[in-house]
Amino acid sequence: MTSLRVTSSIPDGLLEASARDLHQILDGPTLIELEGKPGAPLFVSALMHGNEDSGLVAIQKVLRAAASRALPRPLMILIGNVSAARDGVRRLEGQPDYNRVWPGCVDHKSSAEARVMAQVHSRVIERNAFAAIDIHNNTGRNPHYGVICVEDERVMTLASLFASRAVLFRGLPGTQTASFRDLIPALTVECGQSGVEANAEAAARLVQTVLSLQNLEARRDAEPITLFHTLAQVRVRSDVALKRASNRPWLALNDDLDLHNFERLHRDFNFGLTNDPMPFEVIDENGDDVAGAFFQSDDGRLTLSRSVVPAMLTTQERVIRQDCLCYLMEELHSDT
Repeated sequence: MTSLRVTSSIPDGLLEASARDLHQILDGPTLIELEGKPGAPLFVSALMHGNEDSGLVAIQKVLRAAASRALPRPLMILIGNVSAARDGVRRLEGQPDYNRVWPGCVDHKSSAEARVMAQVHSRVIERNAFAAIDIHNNTGRNPHYGVICVEDERVMTLASLFASRAVLFRGLPGTQTASFRDLIPALTVECGQSGVEANAEAAARLVQTVLSLQNLEARRDAEPITLFHTLAQVRVRSDVALKRASNRPWLALNDDLDLHNFERLHRDFNFGLTNDPMPFEVIDENGDDVAGAFFQSDDGRLTLSRSVVPAMLTTQERVIRQDCLCYLMEELHSDT
């Protein structure tokens, strides 16, 4: 049974452990509440997905740098899916996605994992947290970017401290950032691929910067930010094979798709070959399947029917099956 451990000190060995070794230190999701100088706490989460380790490495960097000095403000740290991290996977088979079980979730709302995240959510809100930062990695090749659920000045300031790109997304039900919408400033940061030192370092700089801020008012020294809006999530139908097959619908994706993240793709851009009229489900923010508005299958070629900007394109089958192929976006504006 998944349960939450809460501690007010850094567990022995945490600052040196790899994500795969965390299970030797933590027996499940753990909330670490550290004191600091007076102020509202910053909430930071890592390893919502077990194969995304930049958040853990970033937290380790921040805590080692603080050493015996008092933190600039209290810090609440959630270490998430320890069991999936042991195996180096997003989530275990049969296990709900830790970033789909936060308050507001539709699926798995009676699960032990949902109860754990509801506990964390309550503690963060009760303490009137300064901000929430959820640190993730991508499986495909992406630049650094933030994901926000509301176009609010404080949230936009938070996003601008991490990257020059941000994605406005109302949020899938049960995602952490969506659960904090209109309650506290909340940001998901997408740090590129796991295992890259520069990606963890970027996340660590963000956490250290936000810890030291007095407020989240617009900053004159902030870099201009380009804002995108998520139109839909692209999923491969569960009955469609991700390789050529003789006895079922199949889809053979182009190997280099993830080179096109955050690139404007035009009508007729080719995603791959298929023997099915529409192997995709394309779910918009209202929960409707709008595949026909974005894709067409013509003589075995699966192509775009309109211009879009993709993010999180991946060619890894396990990730496609457990999450999605990508998101489709439009550029809203540049904040200059």
